[in-house]
Amino acid sequence: MTEKVSIITPCYNSAPFIAQTIRSVLAQTYSNWEMIIVDDHSSDGTSEIVHEFCKKDSRIKFYRLEQNTGSATEPRNMGIRLATGRYIAFLDSDDLWEPSKLEEQLPLFQQNNVAIVYANYEKIDEAGVRCNRFVVAPLMRTYRQLLRGNVIGCLTGVFDTKKVGKMYFISVGHEDYVLWLSILKKGFIAVNTNSYLAQYRVRKQSLSSNKIKAFSWVWNIYVRVEKLGYLKSSYYFANYACRAVYKFLK
Repeated sequence: MTEKVSIITPCYNSAPFIAQTIRSVLAQTYSNWEMIIVDDHSSDGTSEIVHEFCKKDSRIKFYRLEQNTGSATEPRNMGIRLATGRYIAFLDSDDLWEPSKLEEQLPLFQQNNVAIVYANYEKIDEAGVRCNRFVVAPLMRTYRQLLRGNVIGCLTGVFDTKKVGKMYFISVGHEDYVLWLSILKKGFIAVNTNSYLAQYRVRKQSLSSNKIKAFSWVWNIYVRVEKLGYLKSSYYFANYACRAVYKFLK
């Protein structure tokens, strides 16, 4: 497996973390990648830090939006539009990858029905301290199974544009969940490497930290985006809620 991976990294005022994130990509044992960093008009020293890395490695590319959008959706979509790789992966500006992440994931795409490959991950605190908090995802998911709740951590997900084309985020809460559903709805499956390949930084001000808001986002996905109807939406929402509580306690 030698084809290019485009790594999409949105960022906003990420100066405290962005260097660690970039270094985790530079440490990848799979070398055919480009890292597209799209800055949502930061007001700190993010751009200066990234530019220093760009000078040293041409695989790292930096773009800056003219005004702040307040959401990761447009920076991610801009990164996808600019991507030149067959595979598209996502890594937020405060999260980290293990060195073997891409090398372990890409061979699984050799199965014709696999369009998404994901992995398990570990939670770290805001200072980057490992707290023995692990998120273990199921080994495989179809569209119907994924409706029960999003088990694909965005920082671990990779999709194959040769099979499904370039897929974009829409402006709704939990936009990554909608993206995975839209890919699997085409009849493909998602598979897990069954290994811990990333570290998710838990921050108090993160967009997903408000659990009540997250519940409303998922309900909206079922009813308005997937158009499942209230009965099916209630069934899948109950499944999602149970998993969300379990995940929160991990």
